[in-house]
Amino acid sequence: MKDTRRMVYIGLLVAQALVLHIFERMIPVPFITPGAKLGLANLITVVALYTLEDKKDAFLVIFLRLTLGTMFGGNLSSFMYSAMGGILSFLGMVFIKETFKDKVSIIGVSSVGAIFHNVGQLIVASLIVKNIGVMLYLPVLSTIGIGTGIFIGITANYLVKHLSKLSIFR
Repeated sequence: MKDTRRMVYIGLLVAQALVLHIFERMIPVPFITPGAKLGLANLITVVALYTLEDKKDAFLVIFLRLTLGTMFGGNLSSFMYSAMGGILSFLGMVFIKETFKDKVSIIGVSSVGAIFHNVGQLIVASLIVKNIGVMLYLPVLSTIGIGTGIFIGITANYLVKHLSKLSIFR
């Protein structure tokens, strides 16, 4: 992919992730556990991971979404939670995708990302409240995360399959 096309594509991914992030903030959270969300913006992260050639570009999409999402209505606390969750999620997804190329589908990679996102957020929460007991939320958040990770993975699989038909990805 040429540099100009790559930059435009990254810009489109960041814009889509921001729209999903802002839309998700408007959805009331009916879950028992505080902080549980659908992770709609992570759909774009998974698509970036599977469509961009360089992992640094996929990380750039995450970094720009986190930074701009904080500017559009977040605060330092939400940035810390999102950044730790996003970075751990990205590292977990890259590890699983690269290590188990033929054994784990995009749905599995997305589910791993959801679990690691929850782990990252709970690490920040335990550091803020100075109590490791916050990790007791992990089984509940992981169960919700696996469910949302499967949903995001199925959607990402559909998107990547159709994006691969575009001439830019041939």
